[in-house]
Amino acid sequence: MFRTLAKATAAIAVVCTAAGAGLALDEGRAGAATPTAGAATRTASSAGAAFTGSDFTGTRKIRVDGHSVNVSCAGRAHRGRPLVMLMAGGGEGLDNMAALQKSLSRTNRVCSYDRLGEGASDQPAAGTLQTMDDAGALLTGVLDRLAGDRPVVLAGHSLGGYIAARYAPGHTDRVKGLVLLDATIPHLTRDMNRTIPADATGVPAQVRDGAIAANEGQNPEQFLIADGPVRSAGHIPVEILKHESQYAEVPEYGPALEKMWADGQREWQRISTRSSLTTAKGSGHYIHTDRPDLALKAVQKVAHRAAHQH
Repeated sequence: MFRTLAKATAAIAVVCTAAGAGLALDEGRAGAATPTAGAATRTASSAGAAFTGSDFTGTRKIRVDGHSVNVSCAGRAHRGRPLVMLMAGGGEGLDNMAALQKSLSRTNRVCSYDRLGEGASDQPAAGTLQTMDDAGALLTGVLDRLAGDRPVVLAGHSLGGYIAARYAPGHTDRVKGLVLLDATIPHLTRDMNRTIPADATGVPAQVRDGAIAANEGQNPEQFLIADGPVRSAGHIPVEILKHESQYAEVPEYGPALEKMWADGQREWQRISTRSSLTTAKGSGHYIHTDRPDLALKAVQKVAHRAAHQH
C-alpha cells in the first residue's frame, strides 16, 4: 500500500496515508466499482501521433483523455506473444517495478505506467475522488496506445494487482492473463473492521483507521476503495502470489491479519477456473523485491500460457 512513516506500521501492507491525521502507513490498494466492459469502452487517446508499444524503448509521456501519463516500455514485440503490463502498488511510481521490467524484457515486450497521482503522471483533479471506472478508463487508454490490438497480460502488485483483478473480467477480449503479487484483498474495509475491533487502541487502531481512511479516498491517487465480490474472467491463466510474513510489527493482531490477508487471496482465486495461489517463501509484501525469481517465473508462465491458449 502507501509508504509508511513509522517503523511500527511499516509492515502493514493494507493501509494508506490518512490525510490530515499525520498518519502514513504502508502501501495501500484500492478501488472497486464495476468496470465498464469490453472493447466498446476503449478510449481514444488525444493529441500526438499514434504509436504502439513496439515503437519505443524507455520512458515518455502520452496523452490519455486529456491527462499526461508517464509510461515506460522495453523488450521486443514477438508475433503471437502478449504485451505484459506491470502495475505498481499505491504510493509507488513505475520505477518500483523497474527491475522486474528489465528481467522480463529479455523475452517479452513489457510496459508500465504511473496512474494519476503517482510518479510523473498528472495529479487527479483537486477535490474529486477516482473510482474503478476512472482507473479502468485510464488503463484502457494506455493499452490502446501501447498494445493496440495485441493481447495483454496484467501483472500488478498490491493496489496495482487489485485494479488489474477488477479490470480483467470486463475486458477478456484483451486481457488474456493475470498475475497478482500480494494484491489488495477484495473486501478490505469489511475484513479490517472484523479483524481489528472498534475498541482497539494504539498502533492497531491506527492501522484500522488508516486503512478505512485510505479506502475513503485519503491516498495519493484520491482513489475510492470499495469492497466488492470477485467477478469471473472465465478461463484465463492467473497466478496469485501472497507474502509469507508481513504483520510482525502488530503482534496482538498479527495472526488474525495474516489470516485475513490469506483469506482475501483465496477470494481472488475465483477470478478464473485456471487460477493458482502460491505463498512466496521468505517474502514480505514486496514480493517482486524480496523474491524476484518467483515474480519473474509467475509472469513468464502466464505470458507463455496466454500466447498458446486457444
